[in-house]
Amino acid sequence: MNRNPLIPFLLIAVLGIGLMFLLSFKGLGDHEQLAKGEEEPKTEDVANATPEEIYQQNCITCHGQNYEGGAGPKLVGIGESLSVDEIKQTLKQGKGIMPAGLVPDDKLDEMAEWVSQIK
Repeated sequence: MNRNPLIPFLLIAVLGIGLMFLLSFKGLGDHEQLAKGEEEPKTEDVANATPEEIYQQNCITCHGQNYEGGAGPKLVGIGESLSVDEIKQTLKQGKGIMPAGLVPDDKLDEMAEWVSQIK
């Protein structure tokens, strides 16, 4: 008895089409949750955060784990070339690819002082 070689391909096609419809209906049910996107960071977490914690959350991806730089400039010794006010202005307004507003306004002074002391 010879088996038809098209049967496995037909089963795979039917299974694939069935999964496509199933996942489409699943996506329709989740569209409201997907439209909301990410949640905003909790303000109380940022309000109580230390400069090191803010760095770990917002800055480490560009400036590196050891402040060595990467997409952003290295921060080691930056206090020698920039004043605390210049660092504060950069943190507030952004510069180059760095977006503005990564540090809350009430933490700008503390963060600028901390960054200027990185050695």
